[in-house]
Amino acid sequence: MGEQPIFTTRAHVFQIDPTTKKNWVPASKQAVTVSYFYDSTRNSYRIISVDGSKVIINSTITPNMTFTKTSQKFGQWADSRANTVFGLGFASEQQLTKFAEKFQEVKEAAKLARDKSQEKMETSSNHSQESGRETPSSTQASSVNGTDDEKISHGGPETALLQSENDRLKTAVEQSNTNAKKWETELQTLKESNARLVDSLQESNTNIETWKKQLATCKEEGDQLRSKITELEAQCKEANQEKERNAQLALRVQELEAELQDKEQELENLRKQAEIIPQLMAECESITGKLQAAETANKELSEKMVILQSDVDESQQKQGNMKGELKKFMDVLEGKIDELHEVRQGLSKLGLDN
Repeated sequence: MGEQPIFTTRAHVFQIDPTTKKNWVPASKQAVTVSYFYDSTRNSYRIISVDGSKVIINSTITPNMTFTKTSQKFGQWADSRANTVFGLGFASEQQLTKFAEKFQEVKEAAKLARDKSQEKMETSSNHSQESGRETPSSTQASSVNGTDDEKISHGGPETALLQSENDRLKTAVEQSNTNAKKWETELQTLKESNARLVDSLQESNTNIETWKKQLATCKEEGDQLRSKITELEAQCKEANQEKERNAQLALRVQELEAELQDKEQELENLRKQAEIIPQLMAECESITGKLQAAETANKELSEKMVILQSDVDESQQKQGNMKGELKKFMDVLEGKIDELHEVRQGLSKLGLDN
């Protein structure tokens, strides 16, 4: 199966400054994908992050590693194999908590895998030690038996010395053969591991291409969303302008309604004044009739004055007797003239008012 991603998130990647060992150096210009990978063939876990075509994190998790939260959105861990310290800045505290929990979970799994591999190694070493113990004893027994037989057959010390040297050579040859087999086994294991690493690298390259495609797709979707947001903002601006126009129109309508009410009030006042006009016309006609009657009376009085004047001329002798009556009559006449004058003034004023 090779390596498979088991957890993925996004964060800003940092590495500790190798010179000062204090300052953080950004490894990515923006938030990138950070993933946990599990290798079923080697039973190992890794944290991998790629920025474009550059691998910025390739950290194999061991039981001795510790992930530390230094703030609400930042965490770090040290990788002794890479001789550096990695730091991750997340967009939220929830993402940091999930990453830390996954780190602890993977760390425990790596510890269990190491314990199991140690148990297997101890079991295989015990078996090899037991087989090694049995082989020298049998060899020693055969060598002893051989020397005894030779001692019995030959009975010389030189032959025994040669036999012992021969046995030592045989043992050395057997050990060299055993070591050669072990080396062949280790070489085969290394070849298999190399093949697995090549496969893992190919799969990683394939995953990188997939991530690039996903990133391109995400960028296109982001561009589309930005264009939609721009359109919606333009529509919102148009809607706001329309609302302002409606508000202005509503104010104009209110002003026109107020003006209309004022005009209706003026029209009502004119209607009331138009109702009074017939009464004024009737009064004017009555006053005109009175004026005509007064003028008629004045004419009559004038005629009477002419008659009286002729009578006075004719009867100058009777003037003395008639003076008193004439004076009375003149007084009455002056009063009437005054009344007529007042009536004329009233009619002139009334005409001006109309």
